[in-house]
Amino acid sequence: MTFRLPSAAPFLRTPQTAVLEGIAGFVPPDAVPNHALPAAWDVDDAWVRRRTGIGERRRAAPGVTTGDLALEAAGRALAVAGGPLVDAVIVATSTPDRPMPAMAPRLTTRLGLGEIAAWDVSAACSGFVYGLAAAVGALTSGCADRVLLVAAEVYSTLLDPQDRSAGILFGDGAGAVVLRRGERDEPGAVLALDLGGDGSGEELIQVPGGGARERSRPGEFGPGDRYFRMRGREVFQHAVTRMTQSAHAVLKRADWAAEDVDRFCAHQANARILSAVGDRIPVPGERHVTNIARVGNTGAASIPLALADAAARGELRAGERVLLTAFGAGLTWGSTALVWPELPTVPHVDTAGADAAAAPAADPAEHADPATYAATDPADPATDVADPATDPALRTQIA
Repeated sequence: MTFRLPSAAPFLRTPQTAVLEGIAGFVPPDAVPNHALPAAWDVDDAWVRRRTGIGERRRAAPGVTTGDLALEAAGRALAVAGGPLVDAVIVATSTPDRPMPAMAPRLTTRLGLGEIAAWDVSAACSGFVYGLAAAVGALTSGCADRVLLVAAEVYSTLLDPQDRSAGILFGDGAGAVVLRRGERDEPGAVLALDLGGDGSGEELIQVPGGGARERSRPGEFGPGDRYFRMRGREVFQHAVTRMTQSAHAVLKRADWAAEDVDRFCAHQANARILSAVGDRIPVPGERHVTNIARVGNTGAASIPLALADAAARGELRAGERVLLTAFGAGLTWGSTALVWPELPTVPHVDTAGADAAAAPAADPAEHADPATYAATDPADPATDVADPATDPALRTQIA
């Protein structure tokens, strides 16, 4: 089932919405380039780039938590916004520091923001878009005047050391935005949202153990069930289909055509997925915002991290129409249309040290046709993804 705001919804009738006034990101300093991946995985740099578009990913050091990364990104975003007071904090994550309590109240205290509303959002890699919808609701309902939204992940804590298919993909990082209540005709205004979910696909991306189900039925679970698992081929199909459909829905709500989109930023899952979705909206590759080559898949943090990185590099300009879309476990998906504002200098997300070959412009996998780097090893889970150029069923599904 897909949730879409009806045309008569107050959010669309009111001139008020959420307005972006600050963004920043943070990634750990420790980089793991492809050549440093475990020898037991039997992969090399060309193999990983060909299948994922990733040159390196960041890993949190031992003892560094999701909350620590969130704190860094949040502090930077607040500084970019001029250090304003916020009266609500939302944290989107799939890797909380502990099952209970939520991370947001602790982050609020660490930032010295006082006794304000604070809660977490769990929507996997769609978490930032879901969190953005929650922030819009809080602002337009009058519950808050300004919201800090942080998306942070330490996926390295969920990865099976024996599973190269996930190990080559995921990195750790955090991104944060500051939003205030404002008018729909202002630069920075969130103009439209689209959210969807389908629980029938819950087993496609999951961490089976670690929750109440395991504790109530311990005999059914083993140590490996605490690790991240993904069925690549089916995930690829759903990701391309759902993000494409959601992007079209939100464009219609914003009254934009695809050619009106100046910048397109999708969840940084895999370069092949990004290319396939961009082709089907369609948005030309030169308008894509991407940093997957330098940081990998950072889950809910990937969209704000990519935007913060692009802003720091001067690749986003005030007045540009920006389309965001994401897909994650659940299954969940969502899209947003907004107009980019004039922002102060954004602190860089510390990926400048990546080798030159890892930069998007030097990596053809970032925007190339998927047919040019299709998977060639069907026995490996990392390459167990369908290619729209060669799979008739997928071509029909996402046409």
